[in-house]
Amino acid sequence: MIRYVLRRVLWLIPVIACVSFIVYGLLDLAPGTVIDSMITENTTEEEILLLKQQYDLDKSVVYRYGKYMLNLVQGDLGRSLSGKSVWELYISRLPATLSLSLAALVIGVLLALPLGVFAARYAGTIWDNLTTAFTLIGMSMPSFWLGLLLLSWFSLRINIFPAGGNAGGFRSFVLPAVTVGLMLMAMVTRQTRSAMLEVFNADYLRTARGKGVKERVVIFKHAFKNASIPIITTIGNQLARTIAGAAVVESVYTWPGIGRLTIDAVQQRDTTLACGCVVLSAIIYVVLLLLVDLMYAFVDPRIRARYRGVDRRKKKGVMA
Repeated sequence: MIRYVLRRVLWLIPVIACVSFIVYGLLDLAPGTVIDSMITENTTEEEILLLKQQYDLDKSVVYRYGKYMLNLVQGDLGRSLSGKSVWELYISRLPATLSLSLAALVIGVLLALPLGVFAARYAGTIWDNLTTAFTLIGMSMPSFWLGLLLLSWFSLRINIFPAGGNAGGFRSFVLPAVTVGLMLMAMVTRQTRSAMLEVFNADYLRTARGKGVKERVVIFKHAFKNASIPIITTIGNQLARTIAGAAVVESVYTWPGIGRLTIDAVQQRDTTLACGCVVLSAIIYVVLLLLVDLMYAFVDPRIRARYRGVDRRKKKGVMA
């Protein structure tokens, strides 16, 4: 188990290198530079040259990227164009994204698990078809479109919730959480239905029913527990994606989270801030997926026994 965790943590190194290089390269290929907004009609050629030297624009992108990575290896994420530390800016926005993601997770899971089990229990019926169609719409609808629909109805027409920001307290929190939660719910519902269908006709369930075990116990104690691995995987992936990439929803609702910070950095051509946000989000994504993998051992005794067996074989090999 420890070797597996260390191996996954070491995989962060190439992931960070690839992600940072892609972001840095894309921002360099985009038209314009960071000094465009600083240049006015009264700016002289000498001042423009000094600005280019200040931001290393007179050097190649390989040099700038190497300089950035050298600082990153030393634990320095750099400073944004505003002069503030990238780490401090990221940490200040992280609670807003975490609260939004956790609320969306609660909404999505509370709706998805009963719907998925219900659809699998009545597979092939009209109720199953309605649930499948509902989840298909949820998966197909873009998040920004769903956000705009909710805004137009509940903010502009009915005027129940604020149109954006987080100044309204809990009321401003509802619409973005529901938007992200409905998207997560669609994916988890379909995965729950698929996983439950695979175990519903298993021999051990027929044996339990033959012994007179109540259907509710058969479904939730035996079937759901054995079908939980793919469900946990889907929930973990969706949560990681929400935390690392809720930029669209945060932009629609002007939510002051990590996604909005990243978009602002890209629009301002703040390469240091954009790369820092993407690198830190990639680390969070990988760590969450690692935690999901470790949860398998707690849910499934077979996986836990396999990890123990591998560790024992390695210990015997060392002793031999």
